[in-house]
Amino acid sequence: MRAVVDAVADRLMVSDESSIRIPEICEATGVNYGSVYHHFGSREGVIDAAYNVLFTQLVEDDIAMLRSIGETAVTIDGYVTSIRPIIAMMSTGVQRSEQRAIRVRIVAAALTRPELKELIGETQSRLTDEMVRIAEHGQNRGFLRRDISARSVAVLVQVLVFGRTLDDTSAEPINQEDWGHTMLMLFMALMNQS
Repeated sequence: MRAVVDAVADRLMVSDESSIRIPEICEATGVNYGSVYHHFGSREGVIDAAYNVLFTQLVEDDIAMLRSIGETAVTIDGYVTSIRPIIAMMSTGVQRSEQRAIRVRIVAAALTRPELKELIGETQSRLTDEMVRIAEHGQNRGFLRRDISARSVAVLVQVLVFGRTLDDTSAEPINQEDWGHTMLMLFMALMNQS
């Protein structure tokens, strides 16, 4: 069944779910049509499983990147230096734009599909928890403001990153340099100024 999920996920990376035809997937993977429906229950079940694989892969990539921010920063300058490339990478670039669009598409689908929402919910929580860990580290060291909860900081960063997807659809989107600078300035507003 993993071959089926991977084949559907590959198609979802380049097209929307209306292009998914289970008989074509079965032919491409050599998996019996009846087995697919027996295992997943429906076409939507197969698509949800593929969306979950995609979402998990993209989130795990982000978590790995976030873990690269060691908890070793002992100065505010070191903390900012370790965060700066992460903010830039998460918010700019063509590849990143495509990844954001896929994740937003999956989240949008999950709003009307409870099973998908449940599948991706745990993965999303892991990403938020990793970002909370980084924010708490900054707060514990006195780098980040304590009057804003670490979870709020984590969610705010994600909102800003995914909000960029709205502008990506604009006829005149903000240029990447301006957006990267804005993200950095917003992050700096969270820094402890005392």
